[in-house]
Amino acid sequence: MTIAAVIVAAGRGVRAGGDRPKQWQPLAGQTSAYFALRAFADHPRVDRLVLVLHPDDISSSLWPSEPVADVVAGGSTRSASVRAGLEVVEGDADHVLIHDAARPCVSPAVIDGVIAALETASAAAPAVPVVDALWRGKDDHVAGFVPRDGLYRAQTPQGFDLKRILEAHRAYPEGAADDVELACRAGLSVAITPGSDDNLKITMPEDFERAERILRERHGHQTG
Repeated sequence: MTIAAVIVAAGRGVRAGGDRPKQWQPLAGQTSAYFALRAFADHPRVDRLVLVLHPDDISSSLWPSEPVADVVAGGSTRSASVRAGLEVVEGDADHVLIHDAARPCVSPAVIDGVIAALETASAAAPAVPVVDALWRGKDDHVAGFVPRDGLYRAQTPQGFDLKRILEAHRAYPEGAADDVELACRAGLSVAITPGSDDNLKITMPEDFERAERILRERHGHQTG
């Protein structure tokens, strides 16, 4: 099995605050995108690394020169950006891992779980079971309740047979919320693998503090 990793860093992330997109804001002496790239660059099963950037960032000094990755310009939507990365690796790998640059704390164990599932499945993705009670709200009041049985919080990397996920992107250029949704629309069965609460996606300003704590506990003096 040959595996490419596509790291999507083309979003703007305005909810996270700051004067630059969240993947380029300071985090434990580096950036979120750096740690996301490093996780796959250091993984022994990953053969090629692709970084998808917003066109405005291609000529900037924001993105790291290390670890080494092929750089490609993304599109106007996340799905368009993912497809740009997939087109670059077509023919060079038979499987692909698609990961958000805003998830800097992904662990080798989470990546291992997805790769192991791809030995027998066409698609696999990590997730964490929903354990909290779920409410439906209206006008800032509780308006209903949602059973949580069988519900999961989706994470990345989401892994796929490269040929089949690229076919799905070409068949549905309008995209989807994530690549698993698009894969299911195209008829792929997606295996659920163990996620981790530490594999958070930086979305709000307070997420930086939590991510930094996780990274410093994991890497210690190596960060910074």
